[in-house]
Amino acid sequence: MSFSVGIIGLPNVGKSTLFKALTKKKVNIADYPFTTIDPNVGIVIVPDKRLKQIASIIQPEKTIETVIKFIDIAGLVKDAHKGEGMGNQFLSYIRPCDAVIEVVKAFGDSNPEQDIETIKNELLMKDRENNDNVLASKPKIYLFNIREKINLPEIPNSFVIDLKTEEEASELSPDEIKELGIQSKVDQLILACYNILDLITFFTITGGKEARAWTLKKGSDAITAAAKVHTDFAEKFIKAETIPWQKLIEAGSWNKAKELGEVKTAGREYIAQDGDIIEFKI
Repeated sequence: MSFSVGIIGLPNVGKSTLFKALTKKKVNIADYPFTTIDPNVGIVIVPDKRLKQIASIIQPEKTIETVIKFIDIAGLVKDAHKGEGMGNQFLSYIRPCDAVIEVVKAFGDSNPEQDIETIKNELLMKDRENNDNVLASKPKIYLFNIREKINLPEIPNSFVIDLKTEEEASELSPDEIKELGIQSKVDQLILACYNILDLITFFTITGGKEARAWTLKKGSDAITAAAKVHTDFAEKFIKAETIPWQKLIEAGSWNKAKELGEVKTAGREYIAQDGDIIEFKI
């Protein structure tokens, strides 16, 4: 199961531009309202240098990263909860998302604080209709889309990004990006989404054939982690062998790490830690 992040905001603030920068997927971008009616959906790899280092030791046949799903939701307008601008349809797309990125225009004649308030009110009003707090309470990251320096409200979990530059960078090769000295913030944003959802990553190495990253809620036990890999691992669980990824790198191999006593035996109630390499025994 992948976790999903909805990209929301008023029309023409850069939502689809962000989506393209995140996914490097061609989408319909135009400078007029309601370009996006059906949401674009893209699967994005969560950047993790640890997996590459693990793979350099294990030399697996295959390496599989963990992912997050991003959903580009069309622009909301004032009174969206009443159906303005197909608002009810757009708001319904937000409900299944685990978190949201709210894109806020922060250049030209924009008023970021007013725009944030507009979206906040629409989510609150829609929640009141359903008598819950599902939309307004979702974990949220604010992304201020800038062109030039501007005074911005100080808000926790916020990023300041020139999305036009990020979009252009998404069409360049890594060498071209390095040559032009472009410092992309997209990877930081992806990781921020991962962290705001209170997730951790654990790894499996499957007998050296496959190195893989897995997404897990922080605080989950070994059985929950086992079920992510395969239901049989949870049902027939005997024990797990665990090692922090750094210790494997230092040892240079799984067998050497065992000789050094770095591989520990864990039971059903063991709480998986971010960066654990776990081998399940059934």
